[in-house]
Amino acid sequence: MSSRESSVCVVGAGAAGLACAATLGRAGASVVVVEREDVGAAWQSRYDSLRLHTPRRLSGLPGFAIPRTSGTWPARDAVAAYLRAYAGHHAIDVQTGRAIERVEKRGAGWSVRFAAGSLDADRVVVATGYSNVPSVPDWPGAFAGELVHSAAYRRGEAYRDRRVLVVGSGNSGTEIAVDLVRAGAGEVLLAVRTPPAIVRRATLGVPSQLLGIASAHLPVGAVDRIAATFRRLSFGDLTGVGLPAPERPYSDFLRRRVLPIVDVGFVVAVKDGSVRIVPALERFEDGRAVLGDGRSVDVDAIVAATGFRTGLESIVGHLGVLDDAGVPLVHVEEHPSAPGLHFVGYQVTLGGMLRVVGKQAERLAAIVA
Repeated sequence: MSSRESSVCVVGAGAAGLACAATLGRAGASVVVVEREDVGAAWQSRYDSLRLHTPRRLSGLPGFAIPRTSGTWPARDAVAAYLRAYAGHHAIDVQTGRAIERVEKRGAGWSVRFAAGSLDADRVVVATGYSNVPSVPDWPGAFAGELVHSAAYRRGEAYRDRRVLVVGSGNSGTEIAVDLVRAGAGEVLLAVRTPPAIVRRATLGVPSQLLGIASAHLPVGAVDRIAATFRRLSFGDLTGVGLPAPERPYSDFLRRRVLPIVDVGFVVAVKDGSVRIVPALERFEDGRAVLGDGRSVDVDAIVAATGFRTGLESIVGHLGVLDDAGVPLVHVEEHPSAPGLHFVGYQVTLGGMLRVVGKQAERLAAIVA
């Protein structure tokens, strides 16, 4: 650290932003966190049944563990409460209600612009999260029923006795499908374009996260074989219900960066017919959903679990630090064209997001120091 205290503006008061603020503060920097909503708001706004897929003991951020009262697999509200407690424990200066509009170079440092006013700092850490802006495909035609993105879905009771099509076979889509079944939806269809990899949350008490952590240190082929064997032993052959297993699950992850489904009742629901797998949604005709095989289906509602975008283009897109998908070109370290600008929490890994952002925050503090 230089003799002058370094000032840092962290954008985002989720897990990544708070972890960065805590580690940078311990390293001697003067840190302020700006957040458009409230601390941990991204967690609080998700569906009621959401839980961490990683165990509590492997998910705590630097310097303050998740309390044992949260259980092995903390629920949505417990994670949100933990993030608020984390900010208080580290006495992090969080300024809420400050929606960032743009980050600009200013002399040797940076300026963060808001609708009203700006904030100058030596460094800026952008930590607004990978799942920031809901992404809904522009399907041709018009749907006659109710269509919402998974970000707006809260609980299944609103869909009781209704026929629902969930689009997207990631963790949100599969968990929402199961939630709908448990809440008494009349019928639940899940539209799948690419059959996903599926893992148990834990096998014989060993969290799947540990294999994810180990995968970075093992040969790709070995991880492919291990993952394929675990799936076969855990679930059998699901080809007959529309979910054939990828031949090289880890290789597919490295290529597509799509996380495997962590099974929390989804496979049983598919096997017993409670959730029916159908081809991808392609378009709408006469108000009905048309699938990839040409079939049209009458459904009352559609939940689009079709992912998110980072939403960083309007903030830093002019700086040449993003790829075509709006994802930072570098993580934690500085891009050559933008010294003093850092991105934390935008890497898709198998090691558990909370654990990974904690490691990234510690690395960032070492860089700044």
